[in-house]
Amino acid sequence: MNDTDTKIALVTGASRGLGFAMARELAARGYHVLAVARTVGALEELDDRIRETGGSATLAPLDITDDRAMAHLARSIMERWGRLDFWAHCAIHAAPLTPAGHLDPKDFDRSVACNMRATASLIPMLEPLLRASGGKALFFDDPHEGEKFFATYAATKAGQIALARAWAAESERIGPRVIIARPDPMPTATRARFFPGEDRAQLSDPASQARRILDAL
Repeated sequence: MNDTDTKIALVTGASRGLGFAMARELAARGYHVLAVARTVGALEELDDRIRETGGSATLAPLDITDDRAMAHLARSIMERWGRLDFWAHCAIHAAPLTPAGHLDPKDFDRSVACNMRATASLIPMLEPLLRASGGKALFFDDPHEGEKFFATYAATKAGQIALARAWAAESERIGPRVIIARPDPMPTATRARFFPGEDRAQLSDPASQARRILDAL
């Protein structure tokens, strides 16, 4: 791999669903993918799929809520490549659906830590790397505000997107370019928890959504 010429993409939450599909599609488009997730086995499966199509990846089995680990990753990217060309932030914690009057504080805190706190930490870590290359950051909106039982997920996901929108406005002239996409409903494990019994045949394939979103950038 030529470190100067190779485009570098970071996918946080790369072990399943849209993150898995996004990592594969970016690799197919010539990026060296830095794949971050907690599940080693799923990352190894991703690596196998990427290699089957001639792509390359570096696996980083990390928890994005661990600031020290993510700061070390950012430093490693700087030392190796001096830049980051693309960041797709697919990591999400989906707490069980519950009435607002019966929220579990532990589930809520976990959701805040992953969906909001980690995002707020990663943006300052990765902004200099993305700015060095004129790169792009991609977030995924999934609005459920006002829906019954979605209080924890909707509140923390909306907080994440609010962070991304502020960053997009601030970086409009100086970079990086910050994009917020809205995928079509997909048959992911998260959605299966939210909508058990749904006809999954009517949902969009994550691979096709990854292609559609990247084609539009």
